[in-house]
Amino acid sequence: MASDYFLLFLDILQKEMLLFASLCFLVGSTDDLVFDGLWIFYSLQRKLFVYSRYNRATVETLGEIAPGCRMAIFVPAWKEATVIGAMLARCLQQWTSSNYRIYVGCYPNDPKTIAAVATASSGMDNVRIVICRRNGPTTKADCLNHLWDALCQDEIEERMNFKAVVLHDAEDIVHPQELRLLEYLIGRAALVQLPVIPRRASRSRWVAGHYGDEFAELHGKQMVMREALGASIPSAGVGCAFARDALLKLSVRTKGKPFDADSMTEDYELGLNLTGGGARGIFARLRDRHGQLVATQEFFPEKLEDAIRQKSRWIAGIALSGWDRLGWNNSWRENWMRLRDRKACLAAVVLAIAYIAVMLTGVLLLAELFGIYKLQPVSKFLQILLVVNAGFLMWRVLLKSYFVFSLYGLREALLSIPRTIVANLINILAAWRAIGHYIHQLAGHPVNWEKTRHFYPEIEQVEQLRSNCSDGDRN
Repeated sequence: MASDYFLLFLDILQKEMLLFASLCFLVGSTDDLVFDGLWIFYSLQRKLFVYSRYNRATVETLGEIAPGCRMAIFVPAWKEATVIGAMLARCLQQWTSSNYRIYVGCYPNDPKTIAAVATASSGMDNVRIVICRRNGPTTKADCLNHLWDALCQDEIEERMNFKAVVLHDAEDIVHPQELRLLEYLIGRAALVQLPVIPRRASRSRWVAGHYGDEFAELHGKQMVMREALGASIPSAGVGCAFARDALLKLSVRTKGKPFDADSMTEDYELGLNLTGGGARGIFARLRDRHGQLVATQEFFPEKLEDAIRQKSRWIAGIALSGWDRLGWNNSWRENWMRLRDRKACLAAVVLAIAYIAVMLTGVLLLAELFGIYKLQPVSKFLQILLVVNAGFLMWRVLLKSYFVFSLYGLREALLSIPRTIVANLINILAAWRAIGHYIHQLAGHPVNWEKTRHFYPEIEQVEQLRSNCSDGDRN
């Protein structure tokens, strides 16, 4: 019968897809296991031979800051009227030092954002509004280049240079001790990156919550090991400081435009370009005297569509376009880290194949249950692969839950287990959209600044958010 042949075809297809996905998972899981083993060894070494002999430093116990360490904070803003005022008000209130200036990039066709910035900074000399020459949106990098031009102009007029450029988004919840930490470290590196903590959104435990799961592991393990291995440090685009001299050298090679407007992930690429070779990058995990991690907090997209759009830009910029633009390096450590960055798109494709195979398994089991078809036996090799990968999956889920527990507590750690399915679906859909982005860019179309809707809590809620930032993993 035709139906028998069709079910036989589905059975063969299901097993071939399972075999392909299992082999890919085995390779990826082995890579992850080696990386995890290095992190465990590094962490135990630090706890046994460093922290057992020396007290952990806090921001307040750091040495004196060198005089004249002026910091420029760049905040690109396109249609951020609802959040930029609260963000600036908090920064101006908590930063008592006068050695900083906030440059806010606005657009002539966005009067509401301009008005919000003007209102929040009324009477303050350390906020400068920079109006881009073209109507928005252009790109984030284009806006940042306008801020760089304004900084260079101020340095010429004032005959005093800045020490570093700090990047922030309009919705960031900035730690009060951030500037002190960045001022202390920036003389030692071309880039200093602070952890990013996605805040939990009660209205979106699944979509917004999966960002917290990913960043807990990304900034609790992966970035820590990148620095330990001596690989370049990618910038997260927020809570990061670039040495002004390093940016100046780069701008000489790029005709005065250190931020690449043709890139969808200019912050990621800039970090790799500045910290590659002999330059150093620092991923700074330090606490204040209250035990709170000095980090940048923010609310990530709560809706599925927004999350897919944001992550598709990350995948397209890092895994696809970044491969073309940055290529490879002559260091095995650097190439290993870049390979790990770029496997996101392939991993999403493999996940999609695995999910299709699982659905086909359900169809075939139903057919067998109703006596329509008898399943073909699974090969011994595939059985072994499935068992081994099941063990790897349990390890990955448990390790991720550990990092989530360290940052958010037991409830979120338990939720992170089923939330893995949501994260996988978002990444699959984002990868599909990213491929379209990449093809669009290859066709010569310009990169657009895709706006993500942002949310900023009320001022009285910010201190509560900050006080709840308890990270048990003290790397």
